[in-house]
Parts: sequence; structure tokens; C-alpha cells
Amino acid sequence: MTAQALAGALADERRRAVFAAIVLGARDVASVVTRTGLPARDVATAVRRLTDAGVLTDADGLRVDGERLREFARAGASSPALPPADRRETVLRTFLRDGALIRLPAQRGRRRVLLEHITERTFEPGRRYPERLVDEALRPWCEGGAADHVTLRRYLVDDVLLTREQGVYWRTGP
Repeated sequence: MTAQALAGALADERRRAVFAAIVLGARDVASVVTRTGLPARDVATAVRRLTDAGVLTDADGLRVDGERLREFARAGASSPALPPADRRETVLRTFLRDGALIRLPAQRGRRRVLLEHITERTFEPGRRYPERLVDEALRPWCEGGAADHVTLRRYLVDDVLLTREQGVYWRTGP
């Protein structure tokens, strides 16, 4: 997790309100709803996003993970850390079946884990691919799932895992 990702986790006004309520002592979703006036669904989503980002912990009630925040502060703008292996494996098990993508995660952090996995296993660093070969390489990932290869290709480019120039693609991410 990078400082940029931390900032992204706290960029949303609802997530900041949830974070503030927890800092001020709310220890469960119901307490956060009461303090913020936000709908329970929005609070639950914000808690999940902040927990995924490593800002909150839900051990013995909701709490700010102070040690993790100190790690973010020490890391500053250094290179992004990979998510913990167990979290990465959970994301992959959730969204991949028999080597095919079931669906793309809505949450950016989870989607990034999945996109990095696909990139690492599909494209060689330094090699250039015409769009036709990129599409051929991505189609097997999408067979039988809710995502299509064009959407997957767009996410890979948007997340700067692939770079595109004049119909030619190359791997730029991890």
C-alpha cells in the first residue's frame, strides 16, 4: 500500500466521515451510522474499503490501525508494496475459477491485484504485442465470465499495466 493508495482510500467524503467516527470511538457499524447519519450500506462499504486499504482493523471492534498508518508515513512516496500474500490469494480465489475471470472486482484495490496477476501471466516484459495478439491473449481469461477481453484490455491500459501506442501494446507494470 502506498501513500497514494491511502490518500485514495480517504478521498471519499463518506469514508472520511466513517474514519472520523471510528477515530472518535465508534466500534461497530451501528455506532458509525448513528454518529454520521449515513445509510448503513454506505457505512459498511466504507468500512470494507478502509479495512482493505489497511487503515482500519476489525479485530475486537472497529479501530484505526495506528501501526499501519505509521508504516504509511514512514514509507512516504516509496514504491508500492504488494498486498499481503493471503489477501492476494483471497482476491484471486474469489474472482478466478479454473484460470478464467468470473467478473472484475468493483473495488479498485482488488481489481488491481487481479489485473497484476493477469499481466504477469500473460505478457512478457519488454515484448511488444499488436492489438490482435493482446485480444487473443486476454480472451481465455474471459471465457464463461461476466467480463470481456475489450474491457479487460482497457483496465490494463488505464491502470498502466500495459501501454498502448499506435495499436501496439507492451507491459509496463509489475
